[in-house]
Amino acid sequence: MTQLTHFDPDCRSCPRLADFLAEIRQEHPTYHARPVEPFGDSAPRLLIVGLAPGMHGANATGRPFTGDYAGILLYETLHRFGFSSQPVSTARDDGLALNGCCITNAVKCLPPQNKPIGSEVNECNRYLRAELADLDDGTVILALGSVAHRAVVRALELKMKDYPFGHCQKYALDRRRWLIDSYHCSRYNTQTRRLTEEMFHDVFREIKKLLAA
Repeated sequence: MTQLTHFDPDCRSCPRLADFLAEIRQEHPTYHARPVEPFGDSAPRLLIVGLAPGMHGANATGRPFTGDYAGILLYETLHRFGFSSQPVSTARDDGLALNGCCITNAVKCLPPQNKPIGSEVNECNRYLRAELADLDDGTVILALGSVAHRAVVRALELKMKDYPFGHCQKYALDRRRWLIDSYHCSRYNTQTRRLTEEMFHDVFREIKKLLAA
């Protein structure tokens, strides 16, 4: 195991985010409103990297993509392709388990307006770097959206110009690992049909092929 820090539940490295979460805890005392820990298999074949916790989703429940619209398509798809025991994720105690899969975020804390600034993405990158360093050979990394994609490229210390973001774009990495991109499964992208269910399933079909190779 690497000695890098994987997660700090009490992290306050980004003052804007720490202050914002303190306000949220006052307004919503039942919410998690703290850094959100990665969820899933400790030795995943597939690591999914999202952007950041949603206000009434992971920020409320404490589990990535759980409790908000963005998680609907994600967990349905994970179940369809054999990575999740259930098609719906509602709470941390709902019994759902991921199989060979782990979900994390480029930024572990809820940002105002769901938009982290560059310095916050960069500050949180050390946690993602530790997660990526621990991945086994042959693992697939799925980046949901361009911010997550850039965070992965940065964490791997690769040149951004050599790895442009594109839906269903895939890149061979070291140790037989792969990076594959998808548009984020946000409400905006799915309702405008920038990302359809079939497009998302196509990404996972490609992931299954990469894992079987």
